[in-house]
Amino acid sequence: MFTNRWLAGALCAGLLLASGAARAADGVSFIEPQDGATVSNPVQVKFAVEGMKIAPAGTMTEGTGHHHLLIDGQPVPKGTVIPVSDKSLHFGKGQTETELTLPPGDHTLTLQFGDGAHRSYGPEWSKTITVHVK
Repeated sequence: MFTNRWLAGALCAGLLLASGAARAADGVSFIEPQDGATVSNPVQVKFAVEGMKIAPAGTMTEGTGHHHLLIDGQPVPKGTVIPVSDKSLHFGKGQTETELTLPPGDHTLTLQFGDGAHRSYGPEWSKTITVHVK
């Protein structure tokens, strides 16, 4: 026998699960390529962020930042300035895609979100995938 109380409880439980799932989706992600993909040069890389807004480097508004792509690197600890090198690319104009030329073989790509001063938001705002370059 269904009661209004049971239905209200089920609805509340469903809403709590849905809101928890939405919060769990916050972070950065790769749109392209997929983890484990075999790719050819130039490698097309597209990325996204949920739960923060993209803003150019220098913007110090809370909840904003920009992408950094670490080639064969690791997530950067929270608060640490993300270095600049040929294996640590900054997208300080707010870009969400790039083309890379990588040597043949297996590589990791780590997307790291950072603030307007290039300080990392930490591993929870990073995503690492592996690609195989032909």
